[in-house]
Amino acid sequence: MAAVDVFMDTAGFLALWDAADEHHARALRLQAALVRDGRRFLTTDYVVDETATLLLLRHSHAAAADFLRTVAASESLRLEWVSPDRFHAATALFARHHDKKWSFTDCVSFYVMHELKVRDCFTTDRHFRQAGFNPLLEARGR
Repeated sequence: MAAVDVFMDTAGFLALWDAADEHHARALRLQAALVRDGRRFLTTDYVVDETATLLLLRHSHAAAADFLRTVAASESLRLEWVSPDRFHAATALFARHHDKKWSFTDCVSFYVMHELKVRDCFTTDRHFRQAGFNPLLEARGR
């Protein structure tokens, strides 16, 4: 079941949301293809927070509010909440990987993806490949 899930990361949301993003057109095509293939999407409350904050800073309050309304109303996006157990597991992952430039939100995402056995992620972030996942929007050769 979970093998068909795709994890939505902040970089993926921004690529979809921001028409000026260099990955925007490719992200729209990929999202359409994944939907056609019956793939389901999931993310965490931490990714939603990070995305809304970046939309606010880079664009406007209206863009961030629109994003939050869309996430809340979406029937095609499952929101996974970070429980105390997930928080502590992500904290341990963050501490173990002091040699990486992974954000804490990345570590939360990695833990949730591992827990739910999700391999594919809608992102350009190479850190997901470093952590053993498949970033579907990652530009090859970078």
